[in-house]
Amino acid sequence: MACGVAMVSSAVTVVAVNTLTDRHDSSVLAVGHDNVSGGAVYTVAHGVTPPTDFTHAAESTINGVVSIKSYATPRGYGNGYQSTPFDMFDFFFGSPGNGNRRQQQPERREKSEQQLGLGSGVIISKDGYIVTNNHVIDGAERLEITLNDNRTFNAKVIGTDPSTDVALIKIEADNLPVIPIGDSDALRVGEWVLAVGNPFGFTSTVTTGIVSAKARSISSATNGRAMGIESYIQTDAAVNPGNSGGALVNINGELVGINTAIYSQTGNYAGYSFAIPTSIVTKIVTDIKQYGAVQRAVLGIMFRELTPQLIKELGITAVNDGILVRELVERGSAMEAGIQVDDVIVAIGDTPVHNSAQLQEAVNKYRPGDKVKVKYIRDNKTYTTDVTFRNSQGDTKMTKAKDVTSLGCAFKPLSKEQLKEHQLTSGVQVTGLRDGKFKEAGVKDGFIILDINNARVKSQEDVEKIYESIMKSSDSDKVMFITGIYPTGRKVYYAVDLAD
Repeated sequence: MACGVAMVSSAVTVVAVNTLTDRHDSSVLAVGHDNVSGGAVYTVAHGVTPPTDFTHAAESTINGVVSIKSYATPRGYGNGYQSTPFDMFDFFFGSPGNGNRRQQQPERREKSEQQLGLGSGVIISKDGYIVTNNHVIDGAERLEITLNDNRTFNAKVIGTDPSTDVALIKIEADNLPVIPIGDSDALRVGEWVLAVGNPFGFTSTVTTGIVSAKARSISSATNGRAMGIESYIQTDAAVNPGNSGGALVNINGELVGINTAIYSQTGNYAGYSFAIPTSIVTKIVTDIKQYGAVQRAVLGIMFRELTPQLIKELGITAVNDGILVRELVERGSAMEAGIQVDDVIVAIGDTPVHNSAQLQEAVNKYRPGDKVKVKYIRDNKTYTTDVTFRNSQGDTKMTKAKDVTSLGCAFKPLSKEQLKEHQLTSGVQVTGLRDGKFKEAGVKDGFIILDINNARVKSQEDVEKIYESIMKSSDSDKVMFITGIYPTGRKVYYAVDLAD
């Protein structure tokens, strides 16, 4: 067996290796943001022929997968604002461009644009809509898309959902090759699948494997660090840095998942990879296109997966697994439907739920206002009830896409005279107040903002970044806690509710 190896010089991978080898454990890693600087090449002679012909699936899908390069002008990250919830990729790799958002650094500005990373995307419509991972495009100021025929386009971001790590972007082109969307729910463990993407910057690389598991949660592999909504397809198809956002297709060449993460000690493929199923992806993409924002249904319970110990403690004999209700959210969907503490939920609609990953995937298919039958066990008897899903605010309204203009004001930096007068080092002043979130909270024109959510504020850009971070978070409470002063010197605190 011949094997040639080249040293890996990717800055992203180096950070991952150093972080993980110091801890001597395995971790789930993002497979995007592979900085363009080199790669490892392994040549292995295989003597076994796969039992299935993959040529049709490969030939019909490679043209529907694109390469995505992200670019940005490097900036300092000295304002200390909070990262979005899916920045577990920053946790392992550091921020794009070797910046670390959690460490304060000197403010710096550079004019030259630099490449942040490299990932993949899947064409889902002839007129240029492309689905990829949020972490592939996060922080980018420009996205360059390269098709399999080497045509390049700049893309614009249509919408993102950090909670599922899905993003929708678009290029201006016509008659593009499209990968048809398949039914991820119909996938079976042991079924052959292909991963199509651009690992290490190679064009249209295809690898094969089988479905190892469905509805897989991987938080336990990240030391309990939450990865948002997770119910992954686990495969053993080789996926490497640059594959993020690429296609997982079945033997018929149908899209069944978006490749997202790998389980590895080195940052490269080590036997396990994970994909977001199309049952989730199609719902997210539809919401973004139709409403401009993801419509997230909430069941309104706090729960635990049923364990042998809990089964014994509660005297449960009717089932061996399921979702044990531990608390009910006031005015929530479950409470309204009559579900009680210690009930065991075993199905949402036609979908059995044996664990939390299956519950997340099942609920994430619905929108606020949708009605579904929920099957549960109480006192070892089976019941069914109709549940009308609500949103995180406790109603059935659709969420509208919002931006920082909803605050209803502008922000201007303080002059040197103002800084000296108030003995401040930084701050921004509210100006041009009109109807909006700030006015509703009682903020007046001239108010000087010192910090928001414990992050120092130096410019309007800082306010915008904090706002975006809050709105991207999966927290049900989206609030700006603001500390500041009025020109009179009076110190005031405001809580600005950003929810509808």
